[in-house]
Amino acid sequence: MDSRVNRRQSQRPHRPLLKILILILSTALVALGAYGLRLYSQTKYALNSTYRGIGTEDGSAGTVAKTIQQKKPFAVLLLGTDTGAFGRNDTGRSDTMIVVVINPKTKTTNMVSLPRDTAAKMIGTKSFNMQKVNAAYEIGGSKMAVNTASALVNVPIKYYLTVNMGALEKVVDAVGGVDVDVAFSWSDPHVGNYHFTKGKMHLNGAQALAYARMRHADPEGDYGRQKRQQQVIKAIVKKALSTDTLKNFDQLLKTVSSNMQTNLSFADMMALVQNYRAAAGSIKSTTLQGHDAMVYPGPASYQIPSTTELQHVSDLLRTALGLSKETIANQNVRENKANTEFNWDNPEAQNYVIYNPDL
Repeated sequence: MDSRVNRRQSQRPHRPLLKILILILSTALVALGAYGLRLYSQTKYALNSTYRGIGTEDGSAGTVAKTIQQKKPFAVLLLGTDTGAFGRNDTGRSDTMIVVVINPKTKTTNMVSLPRDTAAKMIGTKSFNMQKVNAAYEIGGSKMAVNTASALVNVPIKYYLTVNMGALEKVVDAVGGVDVDVAFSWSDPHVGNYHFTKGKMHLNGAQALAYARMRHADPEGDYGRQKRQQQVIKAIVKKALSTDTLKNFDQLLKTVSSNMQTNLSFADMMALVQNYRAAAGSIKSTTLQGHDAMVYPGPASYQIPSTTELQHVSDLLRTALGLSKETIANQNVRENKANTEFNWDNPEAQNYVIYNPDL
């Protein structure tokens, strides 16, 4: 009997502590909930301002697109524009064009860069117009860029993400910098004269922008730049998925909202975070390869992809999308057939003629 009383008495002093603990936990949960609600509201407001529909998406600004709602793989065109980088203020042509396929079922992301000098038929012009693929953005904005890239590789692309390259510096700083593996040591006065040493380097925003833009000092020219841009994108995705980014969340939001346009709605993006996150765990990248050529009328220096290369890239992207392969039969293929004297085995620049079918 006495022992039972003693036990009761020994428990009483702990009850106030328990109440305090419950109060602290409750307060913390409410605070976290309020903080989470504030972050959600801030994010929704900021990302809603980036929405620009182009009539190809299967959803609207306030709904989740059917493709994303059903957790299907999809393709998005990533466009990097010249404006704001290294003093550029004109709209200009797209500096970067990357077709990205995200597949939640296979948990993979595939990126294919389209070199800026690649010959392509502009889709959406009133008359026949075939020139460098990066001209599509200057002529008809994101919509023409999407349709032109889609026709070039024979892949359905419904979504786009246009990013001002000048904002890359701020984005990288907001995620705390990025880690890259530098292929060779170099410095280039055209992009700020930063020095990059072969091996692993941690880059701040200014360094990352220079790293992604350089091509004069690269023996691979624009192809080398495409590889470095893909490196930086992968590094940003990796850092953005980490919790460390939260400490600079406000800065990241401000940068994104003022330097990005997309036809992915806020609801789409939330669904992507929930259902497509695992696809960022495996990111594969490659580049559409072309041959150096002097194109007529002009002349002007272009990159001409062979029909074999176009078919290879098309097969890769369509497979990533879960689509069956199709024999590519676009304007590039027709032009390649017409240039009967072009030697695809010769690495030297050759003459290539664009045959206008309207004449």
